[in-house]
Amino acid sequence: PCRSVLTVACEQTEVLLFDPISSKHIKTLSEAHEDCVNNIRFLDNRLFATCSDDTTIALWDLRKLNTKVCTLHGHTSWVKNIEYDTNTRLLVTSGFDGNVIIWDTNRCTEDGCPHKKFFHTRFLMRMRLTPDCSKMLISTSSGYLLILHDLDLNKSLEVGSYPILRARRTTSSSDITSSGSSGPRAVGSPCHQNDSGPLSEKHMSRSSQREGGSPRNSLEVLTPEVPGERDRGNCITSLQLHPKGWATLLRCSSNTDDQEWTCVYEFQEGAPVRPVSPRCSLRLTHCIEEANVGRGYIKELCFSPDGRMISSPHGFGIRLLGFDAHCSELIDCLPKEASPLKEIRSLYSHNDVVLTTKFSPTHCQIASGCLSGRVSLYQPKF
Repeated sequence: PCRSVLTVACEQTEVLLFDPISSKHIKTLSEAHEDCVNNIRFLDNRLFATCSDDTTIALWDLRKLNTKVCTLHGHTSWVKNIEYDTNTRLLVTSGFDGNVIIWDTNRCTEDGCPHKKFFHTRFLMRMRLTPDCSKMLISTSSGYLLILHDLDLNKSLEVGSYPILRARRTTSSSDITSSGSSGPRAVGSPCHQNDSGPLSEKHMSRSSQREGGSPRNSLEVLTPEVPGERDRGNCITSLQLHPKGWATLLRCSSNTDDQEWTCVYEFQEGAPVRPVSPRCSLRLTHCIEEANVGRGYIKELCFSPDGRMISSPHGFGIRLLGFDAHCSELIDCLPKEASPLKEIRSLYSHNDVVLTTKFSPTHCQIASGCLSGRVSLYQPKF
């Protein structure tokens, strides 16, 4: 968070640490895990967590990198995502076992730390918390986006225990339970409630007629509109949140991996328009088609710290995208209908497909990493 260290997750068990100012290599954690390292998350300026395909999460302290603080066991498949609730100081992880697990890092020992399964859904890809930790968003490989409103991490969500607050498509082309049936990926109900899908009219009207606002951990299930995909399923591969909580950023690919898009969806807050047919809380505002390079690999994109720009992997480089040509704030240029993102600048310095990119949280600097392992740092010339 203080920009003193750049951490890099590698395919072959390693974590690399660099000084982003001097570009000097600080240290290599050569056996950080027993399989591919997928994600790194700082909890504060010294403590960070890594997750891996070896199904574990590891905690590290920058002041003592020769050994892990502890190893967390609880997932049964590849762990892909780490979040941290700064309000409750709880670590939140998600994996391809479909589980979202909560960890109490305040009570860690050498043997691990207390944890509980918070939520489960099929085809889980990515999980994020909004900046104020009031919502949890979960994306799936079958094209669904799940939103837990008024988030309470202290309450586990067992099957059938959470209320369906709002549930609908952001486009009216077809019913949510049949979305994506034409593609080769497995598609089904996003929640293990029953085989016919969780979105019955009974659930919707019962929950939307509650008085006193929505209950805690109310679930909304959406199929976000994707340009050109009205009749085909899609996979949401990357999920990011606007730093001010105004919007969510998705990287979507078609079920046949022949097209990719970057899409921005504005959060629409407020009460439902009608009890039985509520307004969904996301609206597509901007989108752009991406280069169809590196099929099958997930490309992680990001917002700038002020939320005015998006850095997106694009072939062997990255594109800097804005909501308009002047890099205006999103709320100052919201269109009535979905508009194209504007390309501000393209940067190409790799010899392989770029898979990830990240802005510095404090300085005018961007990092990108490609499939062959090269990390590039960029900063503007003044």
